[in-house]
Amino acid sequence: MTENPAASGVPFSALNSRIVTTRPVAARIWNYWLGGRDYYEVDRKAGDEIRRLHPSILDYARADRQFLRRAVRHLAADVGVRQFLDIGAGLPTAENTHEVAQRIAPDSRIVYVDNDPLVLVHARALLTSAPEGRTDHIDADVRDVDSILEQAASTLDLGRPVALMLLDVMAFIGDDEDPSGIVRRFLDALAPGSHLMLSHTITRPDLYEVDTAVAWWNAHGTPRLTQRTPQTVARFFDGLDVLDPGVVSCSRWRPDDPDGSDQEEVAMYCGVGRKR
Repeated sequence: MTENPAASGVPFSALNSRIVTTRPVAARIWNYWLGGRDYYEVDRKAGDEIRRLHPSILDYARADRQFLRRAVRHLAADVGVRQFLDIGAGLPTAENTHEVAQRIAPDSRIVYVDNDPLVLVHARALLTSAPEGRTDHIDADVRDVDSILEQAASTLDLGRPVALMLLDVMAFIGDDEDPSGIVRRFLDALAPGSHLMLSHTITRPDLYEVDTAVAWWNAHGTPRLTQRTPQTVARFFDGLDVLDPGVVSCSRWRPDDPDGSDQEEVAMYCGVGRKR
């Protein structure tokens, strides 16, 4: 099994000193909603309050995770992608990227990126690799495009196709930070045949409960969340060949059940696009 023993060289003591326990943190709440154990009381209380304001939020978390599993499985099994750059990976749960990819292709290489210190501590312990492949971890923010690419190149061959994974990450980048430009800078550095996997919470006139929950989160949690319309989310895929069924609710992206058209829509949209 292969791990990056230092997660960009940051010692455990330094990571532990960065863990915030006085405010809820998105990655830990997500872990709580998905049935994990890596959260604090402040995260549980915040997660419960968000669920009170918006009871369907658990459906979003599960749908986003299922999208990860289905999209990684498709890219590994049907497209032949063997390299995955998972940015904003979050806390390990079940069916992590390397588990899905290496179950199909044990030689797959995965680089996880996150700037949450608790994520990095757990990643070192839990996100191990099949012997034929490799799994590494980078301590960085999605805004650190050049640094991420430089460090990822020690594990991934950026001259060959890579699956760039941005699942519920760009929602934490404000409009004034050029989120589309960040995605484009990553894609410009990747080889033709690379793919973008992206999911994003949405806003729409009929989703008042979502707006209420997001407003509460932005007043109490970290990092701040920016909602976008489905049309705006689709613009992240400009210039790419978007795979069927397009940019849709995570619950409706190639669902496992044969009658997927009846899947209840969630306010988390996703898509997969191929770089020409």
